[in-house]
Amino acid sequence: MKITIARVLFCLLCSIALVYAQPSPDLATMNALRDSLKFPKDFSWTGPDPCKWSGLQCDTSNRITRIQIGNKGISGTLTSDLNTLSSLTVFEVMGNALTGEIPSLSGLTALETINAHDNSFTSISPDIFTGLTSLQNVFLDDNPLSPWEIPSSLKSATSLVDFSASNCSLSGKIPEFLGGQTFPSLKKLRLSSNSLSGELPLSFADSPVQTLLLNGQTQKFNGSISVLQNMTSLTEVSLQGNAFSGPLPDMSRLVSLTKFNVRENQLTGVVPSSFTELQSLSVVNLTNNLLQGPTPTFKAISIATDITPGLNSFCLDSPGVPCDPRVNTLLLIVEAFGYPVRFAQSWKGNDPCGGKNMWVGITCAGGDITVINFKGMGLKGTISPRFADLASLKVINLSQNNLTGVIPQELVKLSALTTLDVSNNQLYGKVPVFGLNVVVSNGNPNLGKDGPGSGSSGSGSNNAGKIVGSVFGVVLGLLLIGLVVFLVVKKRKQNRKMYPQKHSSEEDAFKITIDNLYGGGGSENGSQAPLVETRNPVYSIQELRDATDNFNEKNILGRGGFGIVYKGELQSGMTIAVKRMESSVISGKGLDEFKSEIGVLTKVVHRNLVRLHGYCLEGNEGLLVYEYMPQGTLSSHIFHWEEEGLQPLEWSRRLIIALDVAKGVEYLHSLANQSFIHRDLKPSNILLGDDMRAKVADFGLVRLAPEGAQSIETKIAGTFGYLAPEYAVTGRVTTRVDVYSFGVILMELLTGRKALDVKRSEEDVHLATWFRRMFINKDSFPKAIDKTIEIDEETLRSINKVAELASQCSAREPHQRPDMSHVVHVLASLLDQWKPDEDVSGNDYDTPPPLLEMIEGVNSSFFGDKSLTSIPSPPTQIDKTFRSGNGR
Repeated sequence: MKITIARVLFCLLCSIALVYAQPSPDLATMNALRDSLKFPKDFSWTGPDPCKWSGLQCDTSNRITRIQIGNKGISGTLTSDLNTLSSLTVFEVMGNALTGEIPSLSGLTALETINAHDNSFTSISPDIFTGLTSLQNVFLDDNPLSPWEIPSSLKSATSLVDFSASNCSLSGKIPEFLGGQTFPSLKKLRLSSNSLSGELPLSFADSPVQTLLLNGQTQKFNGSISVLQNMTSLTEVSLQGNAFSGPLPDMSRLVSLTKFNVRENQLTGVVPSSFTELQSLSVVNLTNNLLQGPTPTFKAISIATDITPGLNSFCLDSPGVPCDPRVNTLLLIVEAFGYPVRFAQSWKGNDPCGGKNMWVGITCAGGDITVINFKGMGLKGTISPRFADLASLKVINLSQNNLTGVIPQELVKLSALTTLDVSNNQLYGKVPVFGLNVVVSNGNPNLGKDGPGSGSSGSGSNNAGKIVGSVFGVVLGLLLIGLVVFLVVKKRKQNRKMYPQKHSSEEDAFKITIDNLYGGGGSENGSQAPLVETRNPVYSIQELRDATDNFNEKNILGRGGFGIVYKGELQSGMTIAVKRMESSVISGKGLDEFKSEIGVLTKVVHRNLVRLHGYCLEGNEGLLVYEYMPQGTLSSHIFHWEEEGLQPLEWSRRLIIALDVAKGVEYLHSLANQSFIHRDLKPSNILLGDDMRAKVADFGLVRLAPEGAQSIETKIAGTFGYLAPEYAVTGRVTTRVDVYSFGVILMELLTGRKALDVKRSEEDVHLATWFRRMFINKDSFPKAIDKTIEIDEETLRSINKVAELASQCSAREPHQRPDMSHVVHVLASLLDQWKPDEDVSGNDYDTPPPLLEMIEGVNSSFFGDKSLTSIPSPPTQIDKTFRSGNGR
């Protein structure tokens, strides 16, 4: 009996030994992976058994279950057959230098973790997640992937708990399937610093997500954040740096919420008490929005808040102090419209009748609101019964909007009301019976019916006479419009006779579309602008090929948004810079900017504006020929001086450069024959000559400035970090948007930091907000100064003065910013104190370029005195410039 048991044990041991002696079924896959990786000296995979390799684990069948080789300094690529490792549960390669594709892991039903963050992967397989039913954790952050979207294969990973893909080039919209029905266990969703756009998916309403990080999208999310009110498991939310709009939702059910960051959006409306009363909150950041009503106070103890009243639209700066009753009523009225951005931008302060700012749509008499005129404002929503709280109202005009619902019965209580115009909306229901003194303008096909498209309820007859009157008014209006059209057509025919169209070859005259220079460009609204002929020196494409050695890469000076700039030398020996537009963009927007740059630079001449020598337009080729600026861009000398072998700029040199730029912009704003807005001031558009004197360049986005304090509306263009808040939100510009950009440039000269640096923490990404925070604290401010600047007592005084000027220039409200003449005065006075060797007065005026000298008799009849074409003959222009001292 003992012999039999011994034999059985012996056979069992032999079987186990035989199993362990078998090579791993995954040997071929692991050998291929080993061959594609490069290991550091202190780490290697050697031997015939991968189960014994460092960072790997196997099961009893010698199948690979874990690959954990993170943070080992490994480079190379991953092989495409990793999805043959059928027992793999953990795949961790984070913190290495791996490149190429993150391959498909489809079919690995046991896989629970993918951790590939902080590598150099450039692509990801779209079916990577197919069949990964056990997958719980995914970390893809900080990889320079090509633009990609969240793949539909992720739907397979129904056990997902943590999905993190920040700063890895995600684009497109968040798919609807990312909600709670598909992912009932998802707790963390981190997608910050990508290029996602669109609205938050409605499917988020049933999501169990606790951490939601969507901040810092370059393309920006938009729309409402109301879906958050149903995400009751949330503990941390960060939506910073997007374009979300509308009010904050009811937060009463988010009882576990601790951190809430929605700074730098377009949120409007009153901060709800359901939010301020949450006891769980520890950090709240609401700054740089358009929030309205009283500045909120939060019930939670020791809460860290950043609401910055001046950067919202709160009625008062003091937290908890109630608004004027008139303000409260107006906010209740526009709540029914969804708190439109337009009102949040205009309604500043606590007095709608006598404050510093005009409240759009509001007219008062003796401190009482008598007229509300919201005509044609694109409003949606319903008519609030709270209009009735403004007892002094005489006129309510809500015509030409998209309002729905009924006319509130409460409005009949307005004893002073004489006019109610609700025409051209989508209203329905019974019309309240107003007094005989009230004129009601209808113009809604379903008003008087029970609902949209329903039959008549028979209640509309009370206002039949008024409706007929309204129809008569419409007919009269149409007749007047017809008369105006007739007169306009007649006038155009007269103009054609007076100014017949000229025809000439491209070599003789280049036709420049100029309408986009003052707010209505073809690139922005598709309008056909009149064409004006200006005579320019035309270079042939062959001349410029010869000058640049056939656009040799060794002659590249820089790359811009629409092409490459080359250094060249003409046969005359003159060195030039040639901006070559990419053939794919020498149409549409690219062509408009090409024409804009010529249109502006033929009209302005100043020592601190880059000089245009000519152009070339042949076939698909579009090129601009500039004076050559040997020292390159200011950005190279501030941010990249070490890698480009340059010396850091001394403080006196930075001051001179700042004054040069200020003078160039001052000339554009107020000293040229017409006033221009640059719209894209930044260090890469500031060029330096051999003498290190600065000139402003790149005029493709210039617009003619409106007269007085008016603004014009354009599509948003320019560079993030330098955009003035009102421009980034509304697209409306005045010369003060350039002042804001110049303020940011001053901050860069002071600190050596970029306007927008996504590599820094969330609090420090935006230079302007960080700088203001540092400047407030006089003790910590010296630490913010560029370390390459040698500081003594005199220098520090000068730096503090410039820092104060930078803060003034970058004020949130346009009217709080100085004009460029004041900026020039401040900087010039500082340089007078320094008394540098160079002449920085700038009173001499450079000789006009040949381009201007060749402009002949351009007709100025187009657009009256706002035309860019009203140029006198060269002697008059030059004489006037010298006499007026505009070259300052």
